[in-house]
Amino acid sequence: MTTYATYPSLRGRVVFISGGSSGIGAELVRAFSQQGARVAFCGTKADGGRALIEELTAAGQPAPWTPPWYGACDVRDVAAYQALLARVAAEVGPVRVLVNNAGRDDRHAMEEVTPEFWDERLALNLKHYFFAIQAVAPGMAAAGGGSVVNMGSVSWMRGRPSLVGYTTAKAGILGLTRTLARELGARGIRVNALVPGAIVTERQNTLHRDATADQAFLDQQCLKLRLDPGHVARATLFLAADDSDGMTGQHVLVDAGLAQQSVIS
Repeated sequence: MTTYATYPSLRGRVVFISGGSSGIGAELVRAFSQQGARVAFCGTKADGGRALIEELTAAGQPAPWTPPWYGACDVRDVAAYQALLARVAAEVGPVRVLVNNAGRDDRHAMEEVTPEFWDERLALNLKHYFFAIQAVAPGMAAAGGGSVVNMGSVSWMRGRPSLVGYTTAKAGILGLTRTLARELGARGIRVNALVPGAIVTERQNTLHRDATADQAFLDQQCLKLRLDPGHVARATLFLAADDSDGMTGQHVLVDAGLAQQSVIS
């Protein structure tokens, strides 16, 4: 288990993470749990949080600590998702940190895209971000403010092919972030976007990763290392904590300089 720097402002704070059962999301659950935060997260499977909660419990966490709260939900169903967030507020407490993380980067050719598929891609990778913020903002403001971290992607900056539904959604996250940073700032709510580059996860290992792909990323990155979910978690903790209380409306890249190649070429 990765050990993270400690942010005292996160201790006891209610943190909600969408898509927290695997990949980057699971590492975020681990990272915030190590801070002593009161973590809640969602996934698509009824028992999707069990293994992670058991792992964290067995590892031992700083006292006082309570196991994370887990709920199953399809974030594309806005009514069900907002109802789940209301349950979190009632059972755990008002959300002070919201990490909009859930999404999928399934490949698709332009010719195969239907109107239904297009709407589904935006619902899965963008729409629920807004409606989660809408749901938690009143409670967050009443509790004294908080931080929203929207998970983006450098894929749209690089113009990656076979991902147009995904990259369009991820590009929209920047507009969402900047607009809501302005709209919610007076309520003490900060809104920032964290933008991962090529992150090694179990999903990427299974579907897309091999030695050739690794070398291609290393050739294009300024830093010659493969990034893992821990790199994303470290930056997320900072944006969530009061240590970044002067930052909002920002688009923070954690990509080892991968997007630099797109700007130069």
